[in-house]
Amino acid sequence: MSKIQTSSGLKYKNQHGVVAIKDGVKKSLDILSIPTQPKPKWLKVSIPSGKNYRELLQNIRTHDLNTVCEESKCPNLAECWSHKTATLMVLGNVCTRACKFCAVDTGNPYSWLDPMEPYKTAQSVAFMKLQYVVLTSVDRDDLDDGGANHIANCVRPIKIKNPDVVVEVLSPDFAGSKDSLDVLLASGLDVFSQNIETVDRLTYFVRDPRAGYKQTLNMLEHSSKKNMITKSGMMLGLGETTAEVIATMQDLCSAGVSILTLGQYLRPTKHHVAMERFVSPEEFHRYERIGFELGFKEVVAGPLVRSSYRAERSFLSLSN
Repeated sequence: MSKIQTSSGLKYKNQHGVVAIKDGVKKSLDILSIPTQPKPKWLKVSIPSGKNYRELLQNIRTHDLNTVCEESKCPNLAECWSHKTATLMVLGNVCTRACKFCAVDTGNPYSWLDPMEPYKTAQSVAFMKLQYVVLTSVDRDDLDDGGANHIANCVRPIKIKNPDVVVEVLSPDFAGSKDSLDVLLASGLDVFSQNIETVDRLTYFVRDPRAGYKQTLNMLEHSSKKNMITKSGMMLGLGETTAEVIATMQDLCSAGVSILTLGQYLRPTKHHVAMERFVSPEEFHRYERIGFELGFKEVVAGPLVRSSYRAERSFLSLSN
């Protein structure tokens, strides 16, 4: 897929004729000048290396594949690829929502779908020799089912062609439709994931108005009641208080979430919501301990942690 060369915050038309905003948030002339905070030493990342990394990279280049790992410049690319874990994006690359923390392009695809995407996704997993794959997707409010059937149609051929691979779906919220969620949960996936993103008080400010704190909790609870391994994640550093973080963790635990990830929010561009502060590794470690005390079966917390970080190890820890 060819990349569109345009400046962040500006409109463009992609190869399918869809008009979108680059990096998801419109360029503004009224942006406050916020001094850039120097990154602390604990945010340094490893240089990608190792046999598994090189093999995965070669397969990606040879077959012209796309991964969210590269597109989002994920700091954990080296570690995840070395464990043969990668994240693939389906339902296209234009989201109908415009969350203020997210750098995915936003627009209205007007129900456009790639009918070959399920086949190509299954092929990609095979080519990349993955052991654990995370399927994520944009929100598709332009589709009646929010894209649930299409994602399910991507999961099924992956499991058929690669019966030993574990499939986690980092899912959109389908506008709160449990019928749509049931379609996805019946697809054969192994882990259902949906991020709460932030605390209740900051949700409307940080996320698109069509998302919602309680809406996400309801979807997670529904998944858990279907006996699905259920996962969620939060960003820290947006101005939340310790009490709010713990309250959110309690809500997620009550909803039946088994796996929790906590990571540092980093502002993608100057058009996105500003970061309030860097959260120290010691604070993350404290939240990790609290999470286990609350009853989560697996908690992964740290400055560089993202939704898919250590996904395969979290799954194995629950399976053993």
